[in-house]
Amino acid sequence: MELTAKELDQHFAIEGVAHVVPGHGGLPKVRIITSDVEGEMYLHGAQVTSWKPAGAEEVLFVSKHAQWHEGIAVRGGIPICFPWFRAKADDPKAPAHGFVRTKAWSLESITSEGGQVTVAMSTESDDDTRRWWPADFRLIHRATFGVELRLELSVSNTGPTPFRFEEALHTYHRVGHIQDVCVHGLNGVAYRDNTDSNREKKQQSDIVITKQTDNAYLDTDGPVELEDRKLKRRICITKTNSFSTVVWNPWLEGARSLADLGKEEWQQMLCVEASNVLTCAVNLAPGEQHAMKEIIQVRGL
Repeated sequence: MELTAKELDQHFAIEGVAHVVPGHGGLPKVRIITSDVEGEMYLHGAQVTSWKPAGAEEVLFVSKHAQWHEGIAVRGGIPICFPWFRAKADDPKAPAHGFVRTKAWSLESITSEGGQVTVAMSTESDDDTRRWWPADFRLIHRATFGVELRLELSVSNTGPTPFRFEEALHTYHRVGHIQDVCVHGLNGVAYRDNTDSNREKKQQSDIVITKQTDNAYLDTDGPVELEDRKLKRRICITKTNSFSTVVWNPWLEGARSLADLGKEEWQQMLCVEASNVLTCAVNLAPGEQHAMKEIIQVRGL
C-alpha cells in the first residue's frame, strides 16, 4: 500500500528544509526550500520538476498543460527514460520512452549536508514491467539540490541474464525564447536526425534551433553549454558515463500534436539530455551496476 504525503513527511521530513507534500493532482512531491535553493521532485517517475538556485530564475520548464495523473507522463522537468528511448523497436504498442517515468517510485531517503539536499528514490521490476520487458532490474535516482543540480541514475541487473538498455535524463530547460538560444560543445559530433529518418549527419557549428529538432549526438561525453541571450544566462551541463546527448524541440508543427503542451510553449523550452541511446546503449551483466551522472550549473552571460 502506498503511503500518503502526510505519512511520508512524518518519516522523511527535515524540518525547515524538506517536506513531502501533495503536489499537482494530489501526487506526493518532495519540496525543498533553503537559503541556497528551492526545488521539487515528485515520486511519480522520480521526476525533478523545479530547480531554482538562490538569485536565479527557474531553470526547468514544465508545461502549464501538463497532466498530473498516475500512469501518464508529465510534460516538463526531468523525466527518466528507461529501458528504451523513443518508441520500442520491436513493439509499437509499448509506452514511449519506457515505463519508469509513469510509475510511482519509492522514497528512500532525504538528507541534508553543507547546504545541499539529496533525495533518493527507487523502483524495480515487477509484473507490470515484465509485460513490456522481461529483465529484472533496480533503479535508484539521486537528485542533489544546491547551487548546482546533481543527478545520478543507477541501474542494477538483479536477474540471472544480461540485458541491454537505453536511458536518458530528458531535461526540459526553460529558455527565454528558442530563437535566442545557442548550444555549444557538440560542433563536429556525428548525430542521428530523427526528423529525417534517423539519417546520420555531422554537426557543422554550434547548434541554433531554427526548425523542429530531434538529434541524438553519439559517442560524446564532453560538457555542453546552453547560452540563453534573452535570460542572460548559461546552463552548463557536465556528465559521467553518458556517451550520447539528445537535443529536442518540437517547433510549431510538432507542438500541435502534443495535447499537453501549449501552442506557444515550444518557444520557452529546449531539451538537452544526458543519455545512452541508439549505438550507445548499455550492456549489463547479472549483478552489475551502471551509474550515469549529470551536473547542471547556471552562470550569467
